[in-house]
Amino acid sequence: MSVETARGGFEGSYLGANDRISPQAIMECKICWTSYDPAEGDEYRQVLPGTPFAALPADWKCPGCDAPKEQFIVREDPGSDEMRIAAEIERRCARLVADFREVFNAKMRDVPIINQALHVEALAFRPWQGGFLGVLIAPWFMNLIWLPGEDHDWSALKAGEKEVVAFPSGEYEFIHNSREMTGPYKACSLFSPMADFTSQLQAVEVARAVMVELFKPENRDGTDRAAEIRAAREAELAPPPEAASEAGPASDAPIPDPRPTRRALLTGGLAAAPAEGDDPEISGGVE
Repeated sequence: MSVETARGGFEGSYLGANDRISPQAIMECKICWTSYDPAEGDEYRQVLPGTPFAALPADWKCPGCDAPKEQFIVREDPGSDEMRIAAEIERRCARLVADFREVFNAKMRDVPIINQALHVEALAFRPWQGGFLGVLIAPWFMNLIWLPGEDHDWSALKAGEKEVVAFPSGEYEFIHNSREMTGPYKACSLFSPMADFTSQLQAVEVARAVMVELFKPENRDGTDRAAEIRAAREAELAPPPEAASEAGPASDAPIPDPRPTRRALLTGGLAAAPAEGDDPEISGGVE
């Protein structure tokens, strides 16, 4: 007697362990490819709709070829963890996209910085830190977006507050926000505006690359996200080149670091850190 038969399970996936499949699992006979769908049951053997495969009588056999239960394999399982997570990500992304399409139509459609070659799209989302992390593309920005999971209570987040979040490639600054359909979320600006992109496909390719490079420890360098922002702000406050030339050459001027920053590695060198005081609606942050 096989292990699968001894357990009263099935062949194929999960070594026949019934506790590894959900009540929604659709099974398939590997002899004649007849399917058993719990939503339909088995009228031939008087099995009511809604009966999970694991709850079928031990002597139940394939309606097509009379093979025993042990000859069935998993065809698909809408209730499995993987499929459940994928469905949740799809649902959350749909709300996120709907929110920012509304922003585009209500406020941004005629703004000069809009890149008409682009549209709102959420992609490459994955489970991370109990929530979901991915990229949101809009005609005026590209952001990392962190959505809370079921066990997160982000209701107390204050829009506009900043938080430094650690990844294998380094630390990045996220801004807290909330929208009607999306609910609370955290956003890290990658690009704003989006003038350098010539097509949606190009933006999507960069977004997917960011989600890969973000988790590579080798992309960590000697700077952090906060340092990049401070450097950008200091550059803004520095005197214009004319004033500097009038003052004469500075012998102790710092030599620019030729190494690419971590941000440049993630975004292919296209992104510039948003300066302090940028309009948050333009950068995809807080309204």
